[in-house]
Amino acid sequence: MAKASTQSVEGIRHTILTGQWAPGERLQPTVLAEQFGTSTTVIRESLTRLAGEHLVVIRTNRGFFVPELDLQELADITELRCVTEALAARLAVERGDVNWESELIAAHHKLSRTPRRMPQDPQATNPDWWVAHRAFHQALLAPCDCQPMTQLSTNLANFTELYRRWAAPSPAATQRDVEAEHQQILDAALARDSELLSSLLRKHYEATVQVVMDSGLAEH
Repeated sequence: MAKASTQSVEGIRHTILTGQWAPGERLQPTVLAEQFGTSTTVIRESLTRLAGEHLVVIRTNRGFFVPELDLQELADITELRCVTEALAARLAVERGDVNWESELIAAHHKLSRTPRRMPQDPQATNPDWWVAHRAFHQALLAPCDCQPMTQLSTNLANFTELYRRWAAPSPAATQRDVEAEHQQILDAALARDSELLSSLLRKHYEATVQVVMDSGLAEH
């Protein structure tokens, strides 16, 4: 049961984050059970766990849903993420050793060499880039060595990633130089400048909010 639950959580999480369901769409346990080859009990348990990651909304007597578009909530979640990662970044800079620097450089190298857009569909984000992007940000904060803090950061990142995926097809998303932002973040980390690193992370995350606002998603 535990293995099936973990697999369904990962599968549903991936499906949500790849934007296969629209904002506010209902998630039906019977349909998902058939899709992932498991029971509705496992699916309900998985959806409840994903609600804790802000990827699923539970509505009493109505069921499970993909989150709705809510710009104020996105702004609030982004602020919480900025504050959380400012502390995590300071601890990472203080505690990280040369092995951390090497791993961070390697994660950035992979990210910088992975196309952000799909060649056959320039409006879509490359899934491999998303994996490399997540790995870079996780490597950045890893030395803080505070599991509750890094878990919170991951959950908040999942929530904002939903908006990034929804906004990906808009012109606003293609005008941003994300590669330069990541290079600046790497440089600040290697320079052990926690104040600059925190500032760059804030700008990085707030830029995502601006892209979502400029995309016109909230008008649909």
